[in-house]
Amino acid sequence: MILVTGGAGYIGSHVVKRLGEKGYNLVVYDNLSKGHREMVKYGRLVEGDLSETSRLAGLIQEYGVTGVIHFAAHCLVGESEENPHKYYLNNVVNTLHLLDAMLKTGVRRIVFSSSAAVYGEPLRVPIEEDHPTVPTNVYGQTKLMIENILEKYALAYDLRYAALRYFNAAGADEGAAIGEDHKPESHLIPLVLDVALGRKKEITIFGTDYDTPDGTCVRDYIHVSDLAEAHILALEDLVQTGRSSVYNLGNGKGFSVREVIETAERVTGKKIGAVEGNRRKGDPARLVALSARIMKKLGWRPACADLETIVATAWNFHRRRFG
Repeated sequence: MILVTGGAGYIGSHVVKRLGEKGYNLVVYDNLSKGHREMVKYGRLVEGDLSETSRLAGLIQEYGVTGVIHFAAHCLVGESEENPHKYYLNNVVNTLHLLDAMLKTGVRRIVFSSSAAVYGEPLRVPIEEDHPTVPTNVYGQTKLMIENILEKYALAYDLRYAALRYFNAAGADEGAAIGEDHKPESHLIPLVLDVALGRKKEITIFGTDYDTPDGTCVRDYIHVSDLAEAHILALEDLVQTGRSSVYNLGNGKGFSVREVIETAERVTGKKIGAVEGNRRKGDPARLVALSARIMKKLGWRPACADLETIVATAWNFHRRRFG
């Protein structure tokens, strides 16, 4: 039995769906502050908060949980800077509550949803796992703090973990039943698609003078279903080998903001209005992953690496959800 915290959220719901399709028994634990009940397609959804350590421990015992995949976290970079207490409390302290419940019940395997935000401003691109970790915002700091906690718990308590540092999750399940629906929305692709649907007048391009081919920021977009597959491979490796590790998850390709807009125009057949704005503080020019480690150790390969397919799956969901 697998416990998925935050399994009603964007990435979590795709992992839950993939686990269910592979025949895993699972229980989803989510407070539904950001997630959506209808996105949970497999397993049982239990509504609750990670601050409830005793309830968590009871849940783990009741369902006979043997492994945990941990998504539950706040993830807005700007908000993390404006309200750091909220992020340290929810992301770090509540993860400690989860780990306490695991240790009390003898569960020693966890796959953790980390982030490329742990790297901060890149010194070199593509980014490898041994790149210095110097987060430039509170959100990234919380993810790195949890990675450090997991490392120490592994030494002290025989915990086994995989921390997955992913870059820009994008796209939606091919059946368009689940996908990206944040409130507020902060990710580029759904914001661009909002313009295509007429829900927004235009998209703002933050910075056009970066040292990139077209002057706009370049990011590594990875399809959410490829992320889901990586989580399951990481969990299975923990069971089979008991080795802890940290992995990057990206396509190894970078696409600029203008390329995303142009791709969305081709996919949707709509003209997408854009205005140029100033750079946002802390936005690096290029963030592209080197994912050789997970490819070599776990045999993971992105099955949906081209931007047009990623945007097309997102568009199918977006029209169904908001059209």
